[in-house]
Amino acid sequence: MKNLTFHKTEQWAVDHTHSRISFKIRHLMIAQIWGVFKVFDGTISITNEDITSTSIDMWIDIASIDTGNAERDEQLRGPEFFNTAFHPRMRFVAISVGKQDEEGNHRLEGKLTINGITKVVVLNLRFGGVMTDDSGTVKSGFQVDGVINRTDWGLIFKSPLLTGGIMAGEEVTVSCEMELTKMKSGPIESSWSHNGDSRNVF
Repeated sequence: MKNLTFHKTEQWAVDHTHSRISFKIRHLMIAQIWGVFKVFDGTISITNEDITSTSIDMWIDIASIDTGNAERDEQLRGPEFFNTAFHPRMRFVAISVGKQDEEGNHRLEGKLTINGITKVVVLNLRFGGVMTDDSGTVKSGFQVDGVINRTDWGLIFKSPLLTGGIMAGEEVTVSCEMELTKMKSGPIESSWSHNGDSRNVF
């Protein structure tokens, strides 16, 4: 008889109070505009405490975008850019997590869906560790960052400048600071339902 190997998979939930998804993009070719997405969620699991086994499935409510300017945010939600009326969410699903390098980073490869278009992206993941808080709850944290090109997802809105160049850059720097709470054994409540919405959610 062959020896059986048991794999222990732990599920983690996003602690929204201590998590943040932000981005920055060049403005007028000389400065940066910062923004955040205020509504997001997902499921994360790790098998045998091996970070390279991490499974990540995250979504972002694009309408929750906040760049500190209401008029600009409304334009970004509109048909010339994110078109949230038809594609209200973006989604990231991890494909693989590489081994830790000399600087403590992991190569994170995944599928990013925006505007109904899915592309493979490579990001940088840094695991912050695991600890137990004063209430006995097990917490962990990680940071993900990288650079993507918005035109890869059909976000091609351009406003040329008289002096040359464009008003908003094509490269977007994304940063995700996540604090997670270890789930107790049992079924995980899903947050994927879109309540009969006939739109293409992603």
